[in-house]
Amino acid sequence: MKMRNYINIGEYIMKTTLDINDDILRKVMEASHSKTKKGAIVVALNEYLRLKKREELRELIGNYKDFDLTTVDLRKMRHER
Repeated sequence: MKMRNYINIGEYIMKTTLDINDDILRKVMEASHSKTKKGAIVVALNEYLRLKKREELRELIGNYKDFDLTTVDLRKMRHER
């Protein structure tokens, strides 16, 4: 499916044409509960960035294989010191 859209990145909006597999886009729309293709793409891009930041943190920590702590876990650890 060819799609033309405006993607908001920070203060900039870029007009973009994308070829996206219909099945993948439909699955992302369902998983993200997005009613629009644009909404699904924005959710997917934000999720991708969140996961990349998490990977970067994991690399910085180095010693922990599975850094899957929630904010609740982190607060609990902070207060236990």
